[in-house]
Amino acid sequence: LTQAAHRGLEDRHVKLGCVMPGESPAVFGDALRRLAGAATFLYQDGPRYWYSTQPTVTKLAEDRAEQLKRDPYKVAHEIGVRLGKDLERKGDFSRIHPMPHSGQDVPDDFDARLVVLGVEHPYGKEPGSAAETAAKAILESRGNAPRLYRNTLVFLAPDKNRLQDLDEAARKFLAWESILAEKEQLDLSPLQVKQAENQRDAANGAVTARLPETYQWLLVPVQETPQASIVWQAIRLSGQDALAVRASKKLKGDEFLVTGFAATRLRMELDRVLWRSGDHVAIKQLAEDFASYLYLPRLKDSSVLLGAIREGLALLTWMRDAFAYADSFDEGEKRYRGLRAGQVVLLTDEHTPGLLVKPEVALKQMDTERPPVRPDPPPGPRGGDEKPGPGPGPVSPGLTMPEEAQPKRFHGTVTLDPARVGRDASRIAEEVVAHLSGLVGAKVTVTLEVEAEIPAGAPEHVVRTVTENSRTLKFTSHGFEKE
Repeated sequence: LTQAAHRGLEDRHVKLGCVMPGESPAVFGDALRRLAGAATFLYQDGPRYWYSTQPTVTKLAEDRAEQLKRDPYKVAHEIGVRLGKDLERKGDFSRIHPMPHSGQDVPDDFDARLVVLGVEHPYGKEPGSAAETAAKAILESRGNAPRLYRNTLVFLAPDKNRLQDLDEAARKFLAWESILAEKEQLDLSPLQVKQAENQRDAANGAVTARLPETYQWLLVPVQETPQASIVWQAIRLSGQDALAVRASKKLKGDEFLVTGFAATRLRMELDRVLWRSGDHVAIKQLAEDFASYLYLPRLKDSSVLLGAIREGLALLTWMRDAFAYADSFDEGEKRYRGLRAGQVVLLTDEHTPGLLVKPEVALKQMDTERPPVRPDPPPGPRGGDEKPGPGPGPVSPGLTMPEEAQPKRFHGTVTLDPARVGRDASRIAEEVVAHLSGLVGAKVTVTLEVEAEIPAGAPEHVVRTVTENSRTLKFTSHGFEKE
């Protein structure tokens, strides 16, 4: 069989000679593949197998893989290279720090980042695992200086039990790779070269498959209140996406990473801890607080905070649900400069030199500084020297000219662009509603009516989402109609 045009036996013939009634042929196919990968004299070419008196390079590969146990740096480097390729897809993280040697390698910045620990820091269920110890050290300090912005880091660690399988697959790949690199020095036959290529490709596939199976633990520092101690939550990852994409999806689903922040929630956090018993807080200070304190939501970056501030300042219900904005506070006059609310305010970045002001404090200053309403001018003197001006003709005795009545009601209806509702509503609030609400004693009611015609029909998930959001936002009436 070794000298025939088509050497050996096909695997189906081997299975046919081995399988007994009731047994699964797949079991024997797996055993045959394992035997071909470990035997010294068994060769394989596609589906055909045969024995030869010339030894294969399997023993050589095994010896080299065993020798690599004494060179863990080379194996770790190979795993690190593959991690780097996988982490090119960052998900919702602005940056990723793969396999840092210490906290010095992880910058202290405002944006949320994923720190991927090296293979020397695996995670296990037992207390004080190497991964948790390394994560704590990176979270607490950057080199010799304490870390300021701790609420920006989450950690990804390898599983202690699966790391051995990944290490074994990586060593086998490197062993077969080195054999192919030295095929001329080793004087390998074409058959042995082909066998080495097949084994290298199989080992490469094993490393690729085992990498996400090994890096499956997210370590997230959590603090419930300012007085509570830090607790590390270990979250297992799953799915088919890249590691960072899996991590960001899981963190967003569990609200450990916030990519969209509502103005009303920002108001809740302000009332809970961020006002600090004062009447205002600087926007720059807010950005630092969210990046520093673990008991606050972990924002993707400062743009999320600025988006919530802009949304809150444009709300017509800012007094109850949001806050006001001021350019600065004059300590001498005890007043806010550039105070405004219920309108669009341009904010560029977290370094905007502005303040968020408590709504009741802002409203008090606005009421104090609102210009008084001018009364109607008194009638002019009626001296004999007064020259008659233009006006109506003479009035009959006993009759008076009626004063022109001022309008006491206003109503208006406008259609908004569905793609730019926020912009149009802000302009209406600034250019129409603000003038009406500024009048003494005026009671202004703003009603938003939404009407949609859907020729193809609304999907079930859209119906469910819109209905639930309408109920949460306290719509007076809402509902879908089939006709």
